Amino acid sequence: MALTKEIIAKTLATPMGERAYKVAETLFDAGFDTWWVGGAVRDMMLGTIPEDIDVATEALPEQICTLFKRCDRTHTAFGSVRVPAGKELFEVTTFREDDEASDGRHPESVVFGKREKDAKRRDFTFNAIYWHPISGELYDPFHGEDDLKEKIVRFIGDPAIRIKHDALRMFRAVRFRAQIDGQYHPETYRALQELAETVEILSGSRQLEEVEKMLRCAHPNRAYEDLWELRTLTFFLPELYAMKGIPQPADYHHEGDVWEHTMKCIASFRPEDDDDVRLATLFHDTGKVETFSLKERIRFDRHATISSEIAEKALRRLQCPGKRIEKVSWIIKHHMMMSTFGELTDERKAHWYFHPYFRDLLRLFELDIAGTDPGNYHLYDSILKDYHAFLDRHPRPKKPLLTGQDVMEILGLQPGERVGELLKRLHDAQIRGEVTTKEEARVFLGKQAP
Repeated sequence: MALTKEIIAKTLATPMGERAYKVAETLFDAGFDTWWVGGAVRDMMLGTIPEDIDVATEALPEQICTLFKRCDRTHTAFGSVRVPAGKELFEVTTFREDDEASDGRHPESVVFGKREKDAKRRDFTFNAIYWHPISGELYDPFHGEDDLKEKIVRFIGDPAIRIKHDALRMFRAVRFRAQIDGQYHPETYRALQELAETVEILSGSRQLEEVEKMLRCAHPNRAYEDLWELRTLTFFLPELYAMKGIPQPADYHHEGDVWEHTMKCIASFRPEDDDDVRLATLFHDTGKVETFSLKERIRFDRHATISSEIAEKALRRLQCPGKRIEKVSWIIKHHMMMSTFGELTDERKAHWYFHPYFRDLLRLFELDIAGTDPGNYHLYDSILKDYHAFLDRHPRPKKPLLTGQDVMEILGLQPGERVGELLKRLHDAQIRGEVTTKEEARVFLGKQAP
């Protein structure tokens, strides 16, 4: 594993790489020791052009702001300045030392220092590799390059102290192992397992951010298997932890229990899958824990509804925005509805096929099949074919011609179920092509009045 001339050239040829070089050059020419560091250098060593580049320097925040006029000074107290260059914003951070009084979420204070101390405070060995874009020199005091070669995730120094300084590092360790398809250093593994409950320190929003980052990584199933094995899930998502060991009907699920099914589902993500679909897939069978019963065979009656309720509760705890919770819950709640689609009238098809979340629901259905052995795509293929044929025959209607407020003003109604009922009738008439203008909509409403 090495930083090759080829990947350096490719990175510097990108607009971001070129601008990050100029930022470092400006600081260097002003007499400040300056390096690229962290994820960008790690990714380049892995043969990947980095998506963002962080710059570390001995220059103090006020000195950085003197050199770059339009800086974002929001986090200067923590030694970080966001420097604009072209369309990019670069995080330029002053070398600093660890704060021994950290509470696991943020430092009590910041002590500026030299590059050597800055390296010691970083989390993992492969994130403490510095590259000098001007001279091409590498500074690798903790042999991060060797760990990358062996795909080893290893904390710098005492793992317990590293976790104490920032509990988020527990999630990062799991994510990095999944990202590089690697292994843990034994001391790192033991610390992650022994200090699992430390994740409770983190806010729900930070936990959610890491949940989603793991779902986006190259091997999300490996990340979640680790969270289960390390006991981390018991402290922030016990709903997921409980799925392991819940059996499924042997005739239909050769892959194993509910947990194994879910892991196979999330392993089937495609890069274009959005975060809400990923979350829905992760939670879609959590209700099977509560609804398991053994009758003529194993059954999970109403598990989709229960799963949606469990997901809502968990996502609220993770401080997920309400609109996203609504979407994820709807997708989960309806993911067992597909078997009823064969007998739908065109009006009912319009209800489903025009729904803003239908494509996401269809994708969850596909992922559910991908996580099942044997996987039978016959129903999925038939619905997808009918969906496209229906849209060809019935172009998706534009936005509703009238709003609920319009309906109330036209008919003198108060807010209530009657308004929603009339809006639906009007929407259905619009789908059928019976109403095409606002004037026709008003006439249609007049005929619906009691």
